[in-house]
Formats: sequence, C-alpha cells, structure tokens
Amino acid sequence: MAIAVALVVVAVAGAGVAAYAWLAPRRTAAMRVRSGERSPLHGDTGWTNAAGEEFAGLSEPARCDLIFAVSALDDARSQRLLEHALDDPSEAVSLAAAHALISRGHGETVERYLAAHPGQRTDRIARTLSLLLPEG
Repeated sequence: MAIAVALVVVAVAGAGVAAYAWLAPRRTAAMRVRSGERSPLHGDTGWTNAAGEEFAGLSEPARCDLIFAVSALDDARSQRLLEHALDDPSEAVSLAAAHALISRGHGETVERYLAAHPGQRTDRIARTLSLLLPEG
C-alpha cells in the first residue's frame, strides 16, 4: 500500500513538472534582445597584429593551424605573418608557411629566405616543397 501511494505521489509530481514545462512562458528573441543592447558588428582588420605577437606562444599544431587559416587571406598583414613563420623553430610550421607563400604566388620570398639561411633544415624544406608543389 505504501509503495502504491509513493508511486502516485511521484506520478503526480512528474505530471506537475511536465505541465509547468509545457505551459511556462517562453522567452522570445525580441525579449532577449532589447534595442540598444547589442553593439554593431565591426570588422577588425588588425587581428593579425595580435596574432603575430601571440604566435610564438602557441603550440606547434596551433601555429600550423594558424598558418593554414591565414593562408586563405590575401592582405599585407597575413603576408607578414607568413614571412615571419618561415623563421619558426618548428620545421613543420616553416614548411606550412613556405607552402602557403608559394601557393599565394610569393615563391620569390621563399627562395630568398632559403638562400639566406643555408643548411640542412632549409635543404629539407626545399626538398619537401619540390614534392608538394609540382613545377609548372
């Protein structure tokens, strides 16, 4: 008998919660956004300055991701960031930056960098680029 009463109480409580959830007033988009509360959207073209400053503090995979993201942009700031990344301590990041620069039509920048920094590292980067980018 006590179990039946407990089940009835639980069922009534559950029905009450369900009814409240079903009938409770909903907030509409107009209620959430009052006029004047939102600031207008502004494009920030200075983001690459901050990206360049924080670039060294990122992990190697994060720096590679940033290189791949910036490679799609075609502006002077992203160009400078890619050129800066050529001198990254990570060979993978340097390779990604070189590939991005060549793909954007700035192969002469990469050639100048490789010529100015002879050594095994730049030899490996040049060999890998020759495999990745067929001559055309």
